[in-house]
Amino acid sequence: MGSASRSSQSLGDRLAARSRRVFVGRDAELELVRAALDSHEPPFAVLYLHGPGGIGKTRLLDAFAAVAHDAGCDVTRIDGRTTEASPDAVLEAVESDTVRRQVLLLDSYERLRPLDHWIRTVLLPALPASALTVIADRSPPAADWRTEPGWGDLLRVVSLRNLDPDDSAEYLTEAGVPAELHKRIVTVTHGHPLGLSLLADVCVRGGEIDVDPLSPDLVEILLRRFLDTDPGNRHRRALEVCALARVTTEAVLRDALEVEDAHAEFEWLRNLSFVDSGPEGLFPHDLARDVLDADLRWRDPDVYRHTFHRVWKRIHRNLDSMTDREQQRAIVDLKFVFRNLPGVLSPVDWGSWGRDYPERATGADHESIIEVVRSAEGTDSADIARHWLGRQPEGFHVLRRPDGTVRGVIGLLDLTQSLPSDLATDPGARAAWDYAQRTARPRSCETVTLTRFVVDREVYQDPSPTLNSVPVITMQRYLCTPELSWDFLALAEPERWDSYFEVADLPRAEDADFVVGGRRYGLYAHDFRRRPTAEWLTLVTERALAQGHDMARPAPAPVLVLSEAEFGSAARRALHDLHRPDLLLRNPLLRTRLLHERAAGGEPGAEALGTVVRAAVAALANDPRDEKLHRAVDRTYIQRAATQEAVAARLGLPFSTYRRHLSQGVSRVVTWLWDREVYGPALAGGNE
Repeated sequence: MGSASRSSQSLGDRLAARSRRVFVGRDAELELVRAALDSHEPPFAVLYLHGPGGIGKTRLLDAFAAVAHDAGCDVTRIDGRTTEASPDAVLEAVESDTVRRQVLLLDSYERLRPLDHWIRTVLLPALPASALTVIADRSPPAADWRTEPGWGDLLRVVSLRNLDPDDSAEYLTEAGVPAELHKRIVTVTHGHPLGLSLLADVCVRGGEIDVDPLSPDLVEILLRRFLDTDPGNRHRRALEVCALARVTTEAVLRDALEVEDAHAEFEWLRNLSFVDSGPEGLFPHDLARDVLDADLRWRDPDVYRHTFHRVWKRIHRNLDSMTDREQQRAIVDLKFVFRNLPGVLSPVDWGSWGRDYPERATGADHESIIEVVRSAEGTDSADIARHWLGRQPEGFHVLRRPDGTVRGVIGLLDLTQSLPSDLATDPGARAAWDYAQRTARPRSCETVTLTRFVVDREVYQDPSPTLNSVPVITMQRYLCTPELSWDFLALAEPERWDSYFEVADLPRAEDADFVVGGRRYGLYAHDFRRRPTAEWLTLVTERALAQGHDMARPAPAPVLVLSEAEFGSAARRALHDLHRPDLLLRNPLLRTRLLHERAAGGEPGAEALGTVVRAAVAALANDPRDEKLHRAVDRTYIQRAATQEAVAARLGLPFSTYRRHLSQGVSRVVTWLWDREVYGPALAGGNE
């Protein structure tokens, strides 16, 4: 089977797959970079690209890298999906001794956002004046980029839009899609790059491309159409594994698919338009991953459960033999497969999951730890932290900010090493010890542990990188502590944690709440003699899977980021259809930022679109020089007339003059709407 699998994909298949990764369009952005590299000292130092997932940021950075290599530059590429968000990790990747011009490309910057201040104020100012940095982010730059003295003209911000119709058609031609299907596919996808590549995949496999162009869940529909083209059972299963695992290698596929050779399936995944590769392996686009995961969970819960277990067991099997940091990364991977199951959602900040790792505190951190605890929990709690730092300093771990200061504190205590004076000092330790003694007394050779402090400087015990680190570091304790009996976790506002820890088999310890400094804390407890670590992990997995069935999270409808050309066309149609609500409801502007920012959390409708178009027309009257343009547009589209000839007569203008005024006025209306689409009302400068 292994050798047969290797030959199942022809060279033509691979060429066709690679052609669907072709790069087209983005001429303005490419010219910006070429012009900057042609200058001895570029006119700007940072090009900040932003746009939603699937808009093509990574592919554009690929093109920038090629341009920079051709220009003889040294290119450094840092991907937030695969790089730890720490200064050391970034500095390790940045070339420091090159004599050629440096080009730094920062991809998936939304995952490097914790370093934003450090990157802006430390890393980039240290680069040579000739260096060029390109940042690709899902969101616009933080306000400090625009307001901090010094950046000014050195920053260029570009909102990345969908491909325009001509570039979309060029992409489809390069991907081998028949010309007669181009118009329909462009209409369906609105030039969304991920949508185009998915529909091209569907088309070349003979799948159905008839999709409503206003479908808010376009990527979901197209992925299901792709699956309907029957890629083969092993390929389908490989895709399901890729959706569950944080990264996929041939070894992961072999174990999960239960085969001796998974090379053909790995290569098939590698050539899919929505699967990327990094240093650790393959991973699907975030949008595609969530859709594939939810689809399998809904379509075949039994297969989902089996695949989940195969991926989970492969990671778990090697935990005991790993080094400290390797073990932490494996635990991150282990919990990653749970991310879409509702039982694990509440205490996890998945946006920063796996980015930050705890490290053992040093003596120099002690005063910072005490201050962090004091600011969140008060003086009494800080005094208790000071006591334990003197008694068990090795139990304290910290999470650091990019500048090295302490952001988070986690305090792990071994209560079997405590003295009566320790228990007298700390009501939390006393409550845990007394509960263990009266419920199931530990034997003399057994260990009782307590996670006593969990404090994030910025959000306390809300989801954060600090809270993310708790299951990582406590799992390490479960694996590495001999003769572990009881393990406790102390958290404030205990009622909000009860349902989560019930699923996690760390139920609330009855009659064990305690108060420090006027704040009430609860204890969550597990007896590892009753249910050892391996059995406990299996139970938690089964409970989470049981809760996860039929409970996929609804995703908000994504906002359309139309190209300027398609936006202009839609705006002109909205003007023409202003008195036809049924037609306005079919206008793609309804799904753009322009309308969603005015919808106050609801779905915008025809009335909202009509209101914003009328506001754009009314804005023409704000400048006396545009009064003639305003009258032409207002009489034609707002007040309506039977014919344009009638409007010209009513205005007392020659028809050619009226048409010129109307054309100029419509262009101004479209520009007004476009400015608010790209920059928002505030930056566009309009009073609305």
